[in-house]
Amino acid sequence: MAMPKIVVEKNLSDERKAELGIASWNIWDCDVREFRLDFQGESEHSYILEGEIVVTPDGGESVTLVPGDYVIFPDGLTSMWSVTKTLKKHYMKTPD
Repeated sequence: MAMPKIVVEKNLSDERKAELGIASWNIWDCDVREFRLDFQGESEHSYILEGEIVVTPDGGESVTLVPGDYVIFPDGLTSMWSVTKTLKKHYMKTPD
């Protein structure tokens, strides 16, 4: 089975951010480190506020995320996360 794709949207307009309701999402901070993160039974929508992270899906291409990126980590994604600069992001989990 193919690995689900990480979806990234860059340079969101204020209207798009308002439409998504990003300002009301929870905030998560993470220091520089590496860890596994697998999404089972839910997706995560994130908006990067500060820092940088490289997400590498198992068997797939790495995706580098920077401030201003809106990203969807889909249900079924298994991945390694490498926080390269202290990370701060808004996030919302959605059941799939």
